[in-house]
Amino acid sequence: MGININFLNDRKNSLLELQADEKLHGLSKLFIERSAHHLYSYNFDFLGRPIIQYPQDIVAMQEIIWSIRPDLIIETGIAHGGSLILSATMLALLDMTEAIESGIAFDPSVSNRKVLGIDIDIREHNRNAIKSHPMASRIHMIEGSSVELEVINQVKEIAKDYQTILVCLDSNHTHTHVLAELEAYGQMTSVGSYCVVFDTVIEDMPADMFLDRPWGPDNNPKTAVRQYLKTHPEFEIDYSIENKLLITVAPEGYLRRIK
Repeated sequence: MGININFLNDRKNSLLELQADEKLHGLSKLFIERSAHHLYSYNFDFLGRPIIQYPQDIVAMQEIIWSIRPDLIIETGIAHGGSLILSATMLALLDMTEAIESGIAFDPSVSNRKVLGIDIDIREHNRNAIKSHPMASRIHMIEGSSVELEVINQVKEIAKDYQTILVCLDSNHTHTHVLAELEAYGQMTSVGSYCVVFDTVIEDMPADMFLDRPWGPDNNPKTAVRQYLKTHPEFEIDYSIENKLLITVAPEGYLRRIK
């Protein structure tokens, strides 16, 4: 059943007002800056695993997955595994929904949908926790650098068997690394789907927040996105997502493949 047209019109008008509210945008930026000082994103779990994301971006990801209905989600950066669990759970819900819509019996143990997680260092306790999670059957992990040719080729070999692919980049946040990830995995994103680049917000944060990191203003995911888009017109920034979230670590990072 579709959403009531009057509700959608009211939402559209509200979003236009939000987009034009410069004071609110300023407060949102201030919230992100101040909350980052307190490691705000570390406060949240998804089905028992730390997800290390802002709640607004978690909501955006479930909206995208529900809308796109991917059969493969590629994620660089695993950490504690919460994002893998989120993606796997959404894929399980898609399987269940499609079974109900088709009038067939739903078998949760059988699915062609997968989440592929890549990380240069999958710590043993995190690997064990992910493997023991109820969503584990839908998750495959690769340990190695996401920009190494061997890893990229391994992912390509897996991806060739899937039709609708969603990509999420959230590992090393330096310009060079993210640009290399975009060049490698952007092409795997299916038309109409998204390549989501997290932590583009680094470009808008004070430099002294990253003294212990190899990234910062002028060297981060947003600078990589801007360079990538100059030569890849098959992608466009979906500003509607960040405009409605207001609070997001991925401004200019929700990239939709349009051709």
